[in-house]
This record gives sequence, structure tokens and C-alpha cells, in this order.
Amino acid sequence: MKKNPFERIHGIAWLVIAGLAATGCHTGTTSAAGPAMRAMPVHTVAVTLTPVPESDQYVATIKSRRSATLQPQVSGVLTQIRVHSGDHVTAGQDLMAIDERQQQATVASLLATERQKKALYDYNQIEVDRDRQLFQAGVTSRDAYQQEEQAFQNAKADYESAVEARKAQQQLLDYYTVRAPFDGVLGDIPVHVGDYVSPSVTLTTLDENRDLEAYIYIPAEHAGELHVGLPVNLMDSAGHLLEQTRIDFVSPQVDSNLQAILAKAPVHETPETVRNAQMVNAQVIWSTRPMAVIPVLAVTRQSGQTFVFVAEQQNGHYMARELPVTLGVTVGNSYSVSSGLTAGQQVIVSGTQFLVNNMPVVPLGG
Repeated sequence: MKKNPFERIHGIAWLVIAGLAATGCHTGTTSAAGPAMRAMPVHTVAVTLTPVPESDQYVATIKSRRSATLQPQVSGVLTQIRVHSGDHVTAGQDLMAIDERQQQATVASLLATERQKKALYDYNQIEVDRDRQLFQAGVTSRDAYQQEEQAFQNAKADYESAVEARKAQQQLLDYYTVRAPFDGVLGDIPVHVGDYVSPSVTLTTLDENRDLEAYIYIPAEHAGELHVGLPVNLMDSAGHLLEQTRIDFVSPQVDSNLQAILAKAPVHETPETVRNAQMVNAQVIWSTRPMAVIPVLAVTRQSGQTFVFVAEQQNGHYMARELPVTLGVTVGNSYSVSSGLTAGQQVIVSGTQFLVNNMPVVPLGG
């Protein structure tokens, strides 16, 4: 005769109860002997309030206040290049030479004309002096004297005109030698000896690697916050701090292409640190306020939410309590916390992957 399912389950239940009764003394002894969960040793750090900047980071370009594109002032064939790209040059140093033979011939021709005019001028000066004496002696008429005086004035004017023409062309000879307008470092030299150059051709660039500025384009939506005096941290691509400076210029206009506002900050670092046209990261600090700062290791994440465990004392024992927090910006190897923690709380920084809420712990300090 078969048993129904209910009778079968009932029999199994009695077997389980009988088994527990047979081992009841051992189980009861274990429960009375110790706690259900042992306390876990953990390292903690006390929450302190630290000034944390509220900032945004932008790409900035280093530019020199003295930067020039060198172009010839005359046309001709380049005959000499006396420098190389990257050379440090001084003000007035000769850089390049343009063939000046045609100009020298022009100056020589004008000099000959000047001498011819000078000879005529000297002759007319002698003649007018002689006619003056004859006129005063009553030998010649006033008309004759005045005609000689007019000839002298004409010769004088011709001579002075020839002198000025010669000087102008002679001064142009200086333009056939390209010189450095100030101390600095030469950029690329795209021309070669034998090239025909004109005033529209770029010979090279010259940058003075001092009095540098960081050009920072800041989105127009920050126009209300942007002002002279804002702190700026300049950093290289690896995040290393190059210089702490402040904005000293804000453009009154918005760049129509970028929809951004140009801000400038002075750079005082040495050429070994930053160079003209170098790209750097600029951290613009809008404001600073005290915030809790905790190590990165203290933060756990669950379903997109961030938590930390704090050691709280309850009935003489410490328990790990899980708290949701809102993180701010990173500060070195730490996170700033905008909400969820208060100063003085003991944040657990070790073994967080093994902790559960309300688990007994033994704080060991930092």
C-alpha cells in the first residue's frame, strides 16, 4: 500500500528532529561558548576638513610677449645664412645677407651725381660772391647779380636733393642684412642660400623665452565667474605642477569661432621648464571651501553608488557602518567628499572588500 506525499514529508521531518535531538548537547555548547562573528582588525583615519578648490581644467598655450616673424624689407637673392634654427641670438646680431650689389651700384651712381651737383654748387657760390662784390662796387647791374643769386640757389637745391637721394639709397643697404631685433631663440629657417626672397617671405621666427603668458580659452558660460585674480595651476601632460599663477587679463569680447573668452596668466618659469608655444594644462580655480578628504582605498562602489565604512562605537564595541557619500574632485591620492561625512569620523581604509554593514571591527588607527 502506497503512502501519500503528506505522510512521507511528515516522516522526514521527524527524522530531522531526531537528528537534532541526538546532537543537541554539542550544538548548545558551541553557541554558548563564543560570539556568532569575530571582530575584524581594520586601519582607520580620522576625517578632517581640508580646503579643496572647485575648478575646471583647460588646455593653455604658452606665448612670449616678445615674438617676431622676421621678413626681409627688400627683395633679392639670399647669399648668406649665418645662424641655425634654435640658436640663441642677441639684439643686432647679423642673421642673413641678401645680394646688395645692385643697390651698391645705385648708391655709387647717386654718389657721382651728388659730386657733380656739388661741383656746380661750389662754382655758383664763387660766382655769386664775385657778382655781389661787383654789384656793391657799381660795376654790374642789380639784374645780373640777382640772376647769379638765383643760379646759386638752384645749384644749392640740386646738390641738397642729390645728397638726400644718396643717403636714402645708402640707408637701404642696411636692409640687405637681416639682424635680430632683440635677444631670443630662432625658430625654423625655411629658406636656403640662393633663394629669391621678398618682403612677403618668412625667413624665420624669433622668440624671447621670458615674459611668457599662458593663453587660456574659457567657455563663455563661465563669463560670470571669470575675473582678474583667479588662481591658476599650470601642469604638464603628466599632471606635474609647473607653476601657480593668477589671471591678469580677461578679454572683453567672446571669440565668435570658439564661443570662449581669452584669459591670460603670467608665467615666470625658466626655459628648461616651459617654452614658447608649449601646450600645458591650466586648472582655473573658481573657489575654495573646506571639505572632508578621504583616501581612495576607503571608497567602495555598488550599483553606481559610492560608500565608505566608518568605525562607530556601540555598547563598548566598534561596528563597521556603511555610509553613502557624494564624491567631489580628486586631491592627489584622495577624494574630496561633498556630503555624507563629518569631521572626526573614523573612516576604515583597509579590508573594505570583506566588510558588511554592522560587522564588529577593531580599529588599529592609521
